[in-house]
Amino acid sequence: MYLNKAILIGRLVADPEIRSTPGGQNVCSFRLATNRIWTDRKTGQRQEKTEYHNIVLWQRLAEIAHQFLTKGSLVLIEGRIQNRSWQDSSGNKRFRSEIVAQRMQLGPKAAGKIIPAEGEEETGKKPPNKEEIPIIEEGEEEIDVSQIPF
Repeated sequence: MYLNKAILIGRLVADPEIRSTPGGQNVCSFRLATNRIWTDRKTGQRQEKTEYHNIVLWQRLAEIAHQFLTKGSLVLIEGRIQNRSWQDSSGNKRFRSEIVAQRMQLGPKAAGKIIPAEGEEETGKKPPNKEEIPIIEEGEEEIDVSQIPF
């Protein structure tokens, strides 16, 4: 058996871009930044390295990402690694590695977008946070956007 699976948790570098194929399918793409932190054995100094990943989402997953994600949003992406090659206008062969998302989990809300929780307006006190972060998978029948807590 073979396995091609990538799991990334990171923040968007820029707002997602959505387009439609000539066949009418929506496709959304964005870059995701992840980082790795370690301590250098020789110097004892803390080191950090950031990696950037090209993410591609299709159909309904693309629409949801475009609607709810913005630059700086935290997101978990599960998908497969895909390598593409093409020839650019100058005749040079170009290569690109991408993560084609099959599942997406949105991170917590941005501070400026918090909607008061149930019962907060009446009592003035914030109830315990029981908010669940939705998991959205490719190929689900229908996703009711009103159920996404944003």
